[in-house]
Amino acid sequence: MKLLKILMLSLIGLISAALPAHAVIEIDITKGNVQPLPIALTSFVGSGDEMTSAGSVMEIGKQIARVVTADLERSGLFSAIDPRAFINSGNAATAPQFANWRAVGAQALVTGTAVLEEDGRVRVEFRLWDVLGGSQMTGLRYFTAPQNWRRIAHLISDAVYKRLTGEDGYFDTRIVYISESGPYLDRIKRLAIMDQDGYNHKFLTDGSYMVLNPRFSPTSQEITYLSFYNDIPRVYLFDIETGKSEMLGEFDGMTFAPRFSPDGKKVIMSKAERGNSDIFVLELSTRRLERLTKHSAIDTSPSFSPFGRYVTFNSDRGGSQQIYVMDSDGSDIKRISFGQGIYATPVWSPRGDLIAFTKQTGGKFYIGVMRPDGTGERILTESYFEEGPTWSPNGRVLMYYRKYPYDNQGGGGETQLWSIDLTGYNERQVITPLDGSDPAWSPLMD
Repeated sequence: MKLLKILMLSLIGLISAALPAHAVIEIDITKGNVQPLPIALTSFVGSGDEMTSAGSVMEIGKQIARVVTADLERSGLFSAIDPRAFINSGNAATAPQFANWRAVGAQALVTGTAVLEEDGRVRVEFRLWDVLGGSQMTGLRYFTAPQNWRRIAHLISDAVYKRLTGEDGYFDTRIVYISESGPYLDRIKRLAIMDQDGYNHKFLTDGSYMVLNPRFSPTSQEITYLSFYNDIPRVYLFDIETGKSEMLGEFDGMTFAPRFSPDGKKVIMSKAERGNSDIFVLELSTRRLERLTKHSAIDTSPSFSPFGRYVTFNSDRGGSQQIYVMDSDGSDIKRISFGQGIYATPVWSPRGDLIAFTKQTGGKFYIGVMRPDGTGERILTESYFEEGPTWSPNGRVLMYYRKYPYDNQGGGGETQLWSIDLTGYNERQVITPLDGSDPAWSPLMD
């Protein structure tokens, strides 16, 4: 992942090129059904068509605009106006003719340029305009190596999203997941990583051994996962930059669902001994293992709250599998789910306001959310089988995986990644080269 390091160094030169303006448009993303905002995005075309190591600078500018458009539309909050309706294309360096953009129904406008610098870097500028108010809302200038243009596009998407919604974006992120292939009884499971839009896909393991439960560290540079080497479960750390794995431990009994603490100094997991599973925390610096629960029931799927004060997990200690919350030292355990069916895989939102979960009842699976005290339960999606919700870093979108049933001829059975926002109205498939399961969303990249 040397490319990421080069990009991060080059972005030290990012500067602001905007004066704040009071906009008359904004999107309230807390409403149940948001009407997408009409937005126009022009190609980021500079003054020439010089060649770079990643193609012509003109084509890079066009591709940046396409990626920003796709990011914003995929959020469900924006509706991009067809460029064929544009009266003129606009220029980031000058104020647009706002009347022309109002005429095509745009409420917001993004203009930009991509220019090749003498040192070989590409300078990318964009400006976000309030068409109705006739003013500039924000603008930024980036300098980067030409091959990093796609990440610049995601950064621009994040900046536009934040200015128009007041919330941090989630486009400059990655997804780690389990790539699956092969017959049902002999599945090959590999660790894979990609950008949140499915591009820059890469396999991290070769499939020689089964891998499960990948999760990002708070820095997004390390992944913890479970691997079966010679049928022995081991917990590993994978360094994304170096591509090297480090074994955290080979524990007696089966281990499940390792996750980092918010500060990245601990890994919490469930560990089975003599057929019973409890919650443990591993201190990474000392490898000291601390037991948090001690109960005859099965306790599993732990997840820290954003500041590490609490842990949510699921347990059948009440007779059926339900969601519980406890202090991070294992004290003050409280049940919070009381609906029909069984609950699993609770995951605390990065905002701290909700816990996502999987629910099974009436022959179907559901992905839903509830408040940390168990109130306000809401179902977002349902299907034959779906599980493993993971939060976007801004706490507004969930990703999960869905499995389809086999038909009488042995067909079907696909496993796919899907996403949905908290309104429940914007459900989309996340395309992967092979079947995909058990996704985990990274924090925003530095």
